[in-house]
Amino acid sequence: MSAQGSRPLPVVAVVGRPNVGKSTLVNRIAGRQLAIVEAQPGVTRDRLEVECEWNGRSFLVVDTGGVVERGDSLDLKVTEQAVRALNVSDLVLLVLDATTGVTGEDAVVAQLVRRNGGAVIVVANKVDSEKREIDAWELAGLGLGEPAMVSALHGRGVGDLLDEVVKQLPEVSAPAGAPVAGQVGATDVGALGEAEGGVPAVAIVGRPNVGKSTLFNRLSGEERSVVHDLPGTTRDAIDTLIETDHGTVKLIDTAGMRHRARSGEGPEYYSLVRALRALDRADVALLVLDATEGVTHQDQRLAERIDASGSPVVILLNKWDLLDTEGRLQVSEAVGDRLAFLGYAPVLRVSAKTGLGVHRLLPAVQEAMSAYHRRIPTSRLNDGLRSAQAAQPAPGGARILYGVQGAVDPPTITLFATRRLPATYLRYLERSLRERFGLGPTPIDLRVRLRQQR
Repeated sequence: MSAQGSRPLPVVAVVGRPNVGKSTLVNRIAGRQLAIVEAQPGVTRDRLEVECEWNGRSFLVVDTGGVVERGDSLDLKVTEQAVRALNVSDLVLLVLDATTGVTGEDAVVAQLVRRNGGAVIVVANKVDSEKREIDAWELAGLGLGEPAMVSALHGRGVGDLLDEVVKQLPEVSAPAGAPVAGQVGATDVGALGEAEGGVPAVAIVGRPNVGKSTLFNRLSGEERSVVHDLPGTTRDAIDTLIETDHGTVKLIDTAGMRHRARSGEGPEYYSLVRALRALDRADVALLVLDATEGVTHQDQRLAERIDASGSPVVILLNKWDLLDTEGRLQVSEAVGDRLAFLGYAPVLRVSAKTGLGVHRLLPAVQEAMSAYHRRIPTSRLNDGLRSAQAAQPAPGGARILYGVQGAVDPPTITLFATRRLPATYLRYLERSLRERFGLGPTPIDLRVRLRQQR
């Protein structure tokens, strides 16, 4: 099935049963570590898309979770994601394990690919030497053509495979990377890709199982992330560009962040690393809390990590519709008490599942971004400082001579004072400047330098 009617780049879907090396192959094609790779089935659960290039041809590679014929509800959701990828693909790479031959699960996946009716290349993976090539010929028995023999782990044969891929790709009329007007989630980028020029990156973060992926799907307009009631379902950070009434926004769905990984290896550890990287490259963080559980110690630690990043943040109390009046009062008080250091951040009461209050999210993000980039003219800044000092002089005879804003993202203001200013007075000045210049939803970095008054 051709996807050229809806995407500017041809789409190559990488499918197969669990643990045949799909993510390793995607990483090899992309030339960098994108998908989490672990020697156990089921590590890849969401669709991960990345733009790749070979011999001057650009195309979109889609890594999918393992397809299973039977399984629990999570397995079925992962399989649904793979089928979605098949439906929008121009070319399918059916990855098989040459060391095990054709299994019953392989036959099921092959049937799905055959039913799709599009172009397909059978990829015999784990052909690490010429001795393995004899085993790989068994895979031709699926009736989908001769297998391309590769070792994704070592790179053997991958160049020849890519030569065949670009040979079979359809020509495109739209320029690479051109957006599709009016389509939500039309353009996706890899999980470690850089932000598009001028497009704000919004990271959806929170501890596991608070509804991040449900919110991501609500905003992106399609079920791109697997949503399930088990914690830790999302493991890779997934980026999606969406067109909204407020402009283009890049959403980053991250794995559930725990304060401390149990070990320095394995998918949970790498999920944490990915989530922290996503937070570091985000322009705005959406901190999702489960309103039915209140503000936990783990929520506080995550909030501290966001605060340390210097990015503006919007706090979302998800599952608000499940609370009674008393519960709503309690969680609102908990936010004010335990997240007081994020007192500047707007707090939205939402339900990602029903859509309650979600319409207020993007305007809040836009306001936070505007404040984050705001530069205050020096004359107006000093007028504000003089007014603040007139209303409440600094203790101990300290005086602010003048101030300058040296940077934005966030607004960074250096105060030249005759004496050290206590933290309580700096908080007062921050509140005063925030109200006067409309800096409500962004952190402000106040720095003090001592200078003797002439």
